[in-house]
Formats: sequence, C-alpha cells, structure tokens
Amino acid sequence: MDKEAYAEWDLTSFDLVEKAGLLCAAALKTELLQNSKYSPCLCGPILVCAGTGNNGADALVLLGELVKTRAGKNPNAAVLLSRYPTAEENSPRARALRNLQEMGVPVVSWNGKEHAAGLFDNAALIIDGIAGTGIKGELGGPPLEMVNELNARGGRCCVVSIDVPSGAYSGWTGGQPVVRADITLAIEHLKTELYKPLLRLHCGKIIPVQGVFPAGLLEKHGDAWLLSWESCSCAIAPLDFGAYKYTRGLCEIHAGSTGTAGAALLAAAGASAAGAGLIKAVLDDDLYPVLGAQFSGVMAAPCSAHQSGGNNFIPHSMLLGPGWGKGDGRLPALQQALMAEESGAPVILDADGIYLIKKLFPDLLSPGRKSPVFHGRVILTPHAGELESLSGIPKTELLSNPQLIAGIAKTLNAVILFKSHVMVVSAPDGRLGFIDGMNPALGAGGSGDFLAGLCAGIAARAYAAEKAGEGRFDPFLAAAAAGALLVAAAGAMGRRFFDPGELALPAARLAGQAWLP
Repeated sequence: MDKEAYAEWDLTSFDLVEKAGLLCAAALKTELLQNSKYSPCLCGPILVCAGTGNNGADALVLLGELVKTRAGKNPNAAVLLSRYPTAEENSPRARALRNLQEMGVPVVSWNGKEHAAGLFDNAALIIDGIAGTGIKGELGGPPLEMVNELNARGGRCCVVSIDVPSGAYSGWTGGQPVVRADITLAIEHLKTELYKPLLRLHCGKIIPVQGVFPAGLLEKHGDAWLLSWESCSCAIAPLDFGAYKYTRGLCEIHAGSTGTAGAALLAAAGASAAGAGLIKAVLDDDLYPVLGAQFSGVMAAPCSAHQSGGNNFIPHSMLLGPGWGKGDGRLPALQQALMAEESGAPVILDADGIYLIKKLFPDLLSPGRKSPVFHGRVILTPHAGELESLSGIPKTELLSNPQLIAGIAKTLNAVILFKSHVMVVSAPDGRLGFIDGMNPALGAGGSGDFLAGLCAGIAARAYAAEKAGEGRFDPFLAAAAAGALLVAAAGAMGRRFFDPGELALPAARLAGQAWLP
C-alpha cells in the first residue's frame, strides 16, 4: 500500500509517517483521557521502543506530539532504538529522531537488557514500534530481546503498540514471540493478523486509526471486514407492517437428547429472538413429555409423529445438531435436510450435526471428491474442536490462521461461522469477516445453542422474503448478523455472568429495534 500511495497518489513516506503518527497521538490521548485507569500515563515517564521501519517512525512522531503537550522543559520521555540510524540516513525515522533530540528527549540504542533496565522500570507508558507487519518471520536479535524485556514488565505500565503488536505478521502462529499490548492503535486498512483468535489475546483494546491513506487505495486493498451489530443488522431487510407468521419464516429445529435437553430450548429461544414467525421443535419421543410443556409459542412435536407424515409444516430453514446426539438414527433427518438445502432452503448445522455430516460423508473434504456435498445454503457453526474434528486441522492452527477456515468454507461450498472470542465468518466466495467478541461471559455451555437458533431464525426470515420475491437470501449475511447479535446481546447484559437463556430478552430487543417497522 505504501508503494502505491507513493506512485499513484504522490504521497511520500514522510507524508504517511507524519499523518499516521499525529492521528495515532490524537487517538491515544483521547483514550488516556477517557479511561481513568490510564491517568498515570498522562504525566508519567514515556518510553518509545522503536525499530528501523515505518512503525518505529510512527511511534517517534507520536511521542513528539505527546511531548509538545507537556509543560516545562523536561519532556519526561526517552527513546530506545533497536539500531541507531547512520549519519547520512535520510528517512522518516531519522527526521523524527532529530526532532525529538531537539526537544531534549534522550535517545539510546539497545545494548542488552542490563543497559536498558532502568528505562523500562521507570516507564508509566511504553509505546511499541519495534516491528510492523512487514517482517517475514519470527523476531530475532535486538528486536526480540526488546520484546522479551518489554513483556517482562507486563502489568506494571500501559503498553501501546503501533498498528500491530511487534512480532505479529501474516504467518504468525501460536507460541511465536509477540508483544502483549494493552492498546493497539490499528492503522488502516484492516489487519487480519489482529483478529486471529490466538493473536487477538495479545492486542488489548484495538483502536482504529483512520484517515491515513486515500479512500480509493483502501477500497482496492480491503479483503476482510470487521463486523458489528450496527453494520450487520442493516444487511437484513426489516419487516413491513403486513408481516405475519408465515411471511416471517418457518423454522424447524432438531435438537436435544437425554442429558442435553436444554439445547432444544435455547435454540428455539434464539430463533424466536431473531424474529422467526413460527418455530417447530422436533424432539425425541422420550423428551417430548418433559420439554413439550416448557415451550410457549413454539410447536413441539415428537420424532415419531414428525416422521410418520401428514406434515404440512414446510420450513424456510432447518437447524440440526444442538445437543442432538451422534447416533446413526439421526442420519435420515440429516439426509432429508440436505435434500431441502439442494432445493434452496437454508440448513444450519451445529455441534452434533457437524459430527454427523462427516459420518455421512467421510470424504467430505477429500481432494478427490468431484463436487461438494453442499449447495451454498448451509451454515456451519463449529467451535475450534468441532472444526478440527471435521477438517483434521489442529485447532491451534485454526485459531492462528483464519485463511484455513476460509479454505474449508470454499471446499465445502458452505458458510462457516467459527465460534471463539473472535468469531470468523467465511463464505465460499472468499468473503471474510471478524466479530470481535472478547467476552468470556459467553464462554458457557448453551451459548452456541442459542447462537445456532439465531442463525436459523434470521435465515428463515431471509429465505421467506426471497420466496416472496423480496431480495435474495445470503447465508454469509445471515451468519454475520447472528454472530453480531449474540455479541451485542451479551454486551447488553453488563459486566456479569449469566445463563445463556437470559440472552433471549436483550437479543429480541436489539433485533426488534433493527427490524420492526
């Protein structure tokens, strides 16, 4: 992007570094002022750890702007370099260093941790500009030593990384050295590295820094989206005043078994909260007497009656799998759902439904398979362990590399809504989105069942609209809206633990505000 900005927009590296550094400074000052836990950083000692690239130069410009806001001649700041520039070097980094030295900021070059220990110990705020996304592999030499020394001070001060925590790059995998930041000032465009679920844990609060590059250049290089409820809800058409249960979508749910009966209740609650007009829960015969009376607006039917025919309920979406069990007796229902998907109806596979699809098609992801099992209207909602079981790819790799998930989605011809503290939404056409959840309150049994129900409810409504000639059902948008709605509903619960069933009310409120006329 930098090279294209130079060639096509007549921008120089000096222009970009100056703009990025000043915008980073403005974003950081706003965050420090608004967050009381960072108040010591406003007047305490600042240390910039800078490498040789433009990330280091951005950090130096940022420091210069912070120093300007401090009264008196003592800047109360220092710079630690991985390597000092040569006397003849004419670069944004060299210019920024000269400016800081004119302000009275001491500049030292890394010479081992004993030499720099005092700088780290005294700092209230450390700005990390050691390395950017352009590195080709793991850090080594002075940059690695600086990262290790910085991480050893974790928790004693505020660590702010410029663009990405140093050590992060496109090929990063879990276990490779990387800075543990409290704040990451993420310079446009969206860096997918930041939303690798394993790497996301090192980024702290991610604050977008926008306005550095021309809009046309960003559009050219944008290959992924950061998805929010505000953006995703707009992609699903609202209801009109004449809507009724059949136009709002009919949803069929196959869920629950002995020991996991609550999964059926949670899935149905999710579909209802998402706005489905009519929901049918197909239950095992032995569960029907137990669960049937616990549903209110949901039609509950025992499996035997559902399979015996005389069924006038033709669903707009089908959900199979939450707490369902893995026995071969489930396979006929799964096969029936796949026939409906081939005819155009959305099918959501969760938990045991994902396990059973591999059982039904052992060569599901085999390179020798001539055509995919799915026809573009399946949404899979696996967590890392379930996708590992389906694909054979270790979950640590899946959590480190969203492109692996994108590859599976393409091979299967299905949308994958990957469940984690960062959800990854991937479509077979290459679209890739991230939902930045980061809410451990959702890490409880039943959250995934409720999410699968949200998917089914949104998919039912969107497909019903398609059949009525009002738009086209897009499983990527349905999955993205469901994931974003779950995260927004959890956020509305406040800072507390909760039963996943409690999410029904805030989810229904948010969905109603977005989609009711």
